Amino acid sequence: MDQIDKILERDWDAANQRGQETLAAGPLAESAYYDQPTGKVVIELNNGVGLHIPPALIQDIENATPADMAEIVIQGRGLGLHFPRLDADLYVPALARGVLGTSAWMRSLGQKGGVSKSPAKAAAARRNGRLGGRPPSTEKKAVS
Repeated sequence: MDQIDKILERDWDAANQRGQETLAAGPLAESAYYDQPTGKVVIELNNGVGLHIPPALIQDIENATPADMAEIVIQGRGLGLHFPRLDADLYVPALARGVLGTSAWMRSLGQKGGVSKSPAKAAAARRNGRLGGRPPSTEKKAVS
């Protein structure tokens, strides 16, 4: 066995070990379906937790129709979800951590929430204003 084969075998073994650790740590999807009455993707995990996520929040399926969502295939022993009609794949452990897309996608979701207007947000702003507004920053600023 030459040097390259030894490196490849070592890397293969390390990747298999990481894969086994990922499967053991979970969470893994046991079932997944689109619930048309609520308009949410429902994922039942092997730890007893159920995720109910609106597709509009998930990158790559945000514009899916109910027909697109009709079939969801669990892959990778529960690590992945595949949407055949969309040719989209989602990583279950990331969804369970609340990661619904790339960091840019997640920032855009936060920006949309920041500009949204609601009675609750307006009431909170009024309460904050009565207290003297936003508190000053406690961060020390560099003096030039």
